[in-house]
Amino acid sequence: MSNSYIPERAMFIYAHPDDIEFGVAGTAALWAKHGCEVTYVIVTDGNIGSHDKSLTGEQLAAIRHAEQRAAADIVGVQRVLFLGYHDGLTEPSLAMRKHFVKLIRQYKPNVVVSGDPRSVFVEDSYINHPDHRAVATAVVDAVFPASEMRLQYQEFEEEGIFAHKINYLYISYGPDANLFIDISEVIDLKIEALKCHAPSQFPEWDPTEMVKQWSGEAGKRIGVKYAEAFRRFVLHEVE
Repeated sequence: MSNSYIPERAMFIYAHPDDIEFGVAGTAALWAKHGCEVTYVIVTDGNIGSHDKSLTGEQLAAIRHAEQRAAADIVGVQRVLFLGYHDGLTEPSLAMRKHFVKLIRQYKPNVVVSGDPRSVFVEDSYINHPDHRAVATAVVDAVFPASEMRLQYQEFEEEGIFAHKINYLYISYGPDANLFIDISEVIDLKIEALKCHAPSQFPEWDPTEMVKQWSGEAGKRIGVKYAEAFRRFVLHEVE
């Protein structure tokens, strides 16, 4: 199915700087363009994501923060929250779940977007990063039922932060998509956002054709030029 729903507020929670741009920045750009308040939550600093021997982890983290802010600005994101977890060492802990619950309750997204916690092997050429799986698992557990349960983490109420039920959870990268979002009008924004990560991640490679190929394959599923694919879970139907 295709979907033209534009949430009032959306939260994208991913492990590393550039995860959103590689996968779902088209949806973020489309929603922001049509009035959605978009929040990016970047869980790790991406502080081991380079083979450049001249960089320390602290220097790399600063570079990747700047790249992510620039990418978010291109697509019209309202805020980028860096949680500061160590790249490569994240676990789907109770502490991480609690952290996500607090953010969901604080910013009250109608939609939370994250990766697929089940994904380990992708075809024969890619093993999914353990941080991706860890963050996605904690997101799913935070979204339901924790964020809506008033008696769980009730101490947040002392800060004026109260239980919140989201409408939809969108999972990206999964093999069993049931929702395709037409991003044809913002494909250039997605590409330019991804290019913001080139200095630290792919200085000699232009991702344009790859993005168009991937998005084009998804677009064919619904008869449009470019799309992004999701597995959508309905927790509270609003349409």
